[in-house]
Amino acid sequence: MHFFPILSTLRRHRTAATLLVLEIALTCAIVCNAVFLIGERLTRMDRASGVAEDEIVRVQIAGIGKGADATAITAQDIAALKAIPGVKSVANSNSVPFGNSSWNSSISNKPDDSNAPINAGMYMGHPDLIKTLGLKFVAGRDFLPEEFQAFEAVNADKAKVGSIIVTKGIADYFYPNGAVGKPIYALGDTALTVVGVVERLARPNDNNRATSRDYAMLFPLTHPYNKGGNYLLRVDPERKTEVLAAVDAAFNKVDPARIILKRQTFAELRKEYYAKDRSMAYLLTGTCIALLIITALGIVGLASFWVQQRTRQIGIRRALGATRGDILRYFQTENLILATIGIVVGMGLAYGINLWLMEKYQVARLPSEFLPIGALLLWVLGQIAVLGPALRASLIPPAIATRTV
Repeated sequence: MHFFPILSTLRRHRTAATLLVLEIALTCAIVCNAVFLIGERLTRMDRASGVAEDEIVRVQIAGIGKGADATAITAQDIAALKAIPGVKSVANSNSVPFGNSSWNSSISNKPDDSNAPINAGMYMGHPDLIKTLGLKFVAGRDFLPEEFQAFEAVNADKAKVGSIIVTKGIADYFYPNGAVGKPIYALGDTALTVVGVVERLARPNDNNRATSRDYAMLFPLTHPYNKGGNYLLRVDPERKTEVLAAVDAAFNKVDPARIILKRQTFAELRKEYYAKDRSMAYLLTGTCIALLIITALGIVGLASFWVQQRTRQIGIRRALGATRGDILRYFQTENLILATIGIVVGMGLAYGINLWLMEKYQVARLPSEFLPIGALLLWVLGQIAVLGPALRASLIPPAIATRTV
């Protein structure tokens, strides 16, 4: 299809052709990386928490002044919250999945390991915490009542904790053949026996490492409400709004000298946690759309200019027997050649940008399948953009064109 004559024509318009190639290359590089980053953000936002999200509401509370006995008040709070119609279970907790405020610890299966390989989120609270969260056991059991100790006593070395529950991610890392009954070192050099393994429990934050998202552990440690300030309520899904409206009265009945900082469903908590990821996805989507529109307009503008400049050439070709289809295919082939050159350059540039992002922002390597997808998108975009000018060129009648000779 007149390949070499097309190349000859492009060499005579090398400046315009080079600018269009560079525009396509830059668009290809940025769009490939942007689509990859959007996919990563969407995957991150969609990750499972391991908890009964549709049934959980969270209330965060803080005291005013010294107040009374926080441990006694916590017990009264839990009793008052359980009495609210629609509440199935209540527990206070130091941390909340996607709550962003996190207690963390390095853990190992070896004593005195200065290079502990895993950093995990720590959960502790009321004995009903696992029940309230709705965690699913894949091995082992929940804590027994006699295993619970007060956090203050353990922190003061007046009591010891002997058991721990870990997520499947931790269990598979240390003991792929079964973790129940095996030792884990997470609170100093004392071995904690794994008594249970839960399928998943998202940590309050990612701790800046995607690989640690599913590393969480639970301890049989009770603590007063002022250590974290989180109450988790498992409720009937259709009564969440009603329950949240009733918590103020329940807390004021126990001790009015406190402030409710947040009351939210788990869906709202998740939405708040991923607000930046959502904004980034929208921004990158807008950038991709803008670049594609600009590239399409560039193709349309250049093709229209070339149609105007080549009116005489088109007329001569029509007079010599070229059909409208021949003229149409000529411009489409010309655009395909320019787009292909731009895409090849853009693929190399895309990998260069990805390497820079990997070094500066710990972004994952760009999968190779994104490149053919980006290439196909730009090929289709180019053919659609050039179609209008090409159709106008094919409609030039030989008689009108030849009058310019």
